Amino acid sequence: MRPDWDEYFMSLLEVIKTRSTCLRRQVAAVIVKDKRIIATGYNGAPKGVFHCEHVGCLRDKLKIPSGERHELCRGIHAEQNAIIQASVYGVSIEGADIYITHSPCILCSKMLINAGIKRIVYKGDYPDKLALDMLGEAGVTVVKYDKKDNNVLEN
Repeated sequence: MRPDWDEYFMSLLEVIKTRSTCLRRQVAAVIVKDKRIIATGYNGAPKGVFHCEHVGCLRDKLKIPSGERHELCRGIHAEQNAIIQASVYGVSIEGADIYITHSPCILCSKMLINAGIKRIVYKGDYPDKLALDMLGEAGVTVVKYDKKDNNVLEN
């Protein structure tokens, strides 16, 4: 059976996240505009810098819980990498949708708001209530994808 668009783009995340070099969590993002892929991203260290798989996880060493102290990490989040990829190639993402394996953190949420993302579809939860509150305040549509029922649940 042919997948609907949400199912199609959500399924791509499973392949994209395999490029992640994070030791804690593999995250992927794909930015879509008019049903066309604009950019993809996964979490990992910046280019030219050793990946956590080679030097270890700073956050684990410092016992930092998930969702806290984002600045103490070698990695860039998947959403940030997708935004950067679009920027490097000069492609506007204003009015686009983003599909993400996990709901965005507050830092990514602020970037997505300012980049003009209008709709976020995610699968897994991330412990950052402020992020979801701010997205709602900014008028960004946020939906949790439920593959089991093949539908989305609006937040």
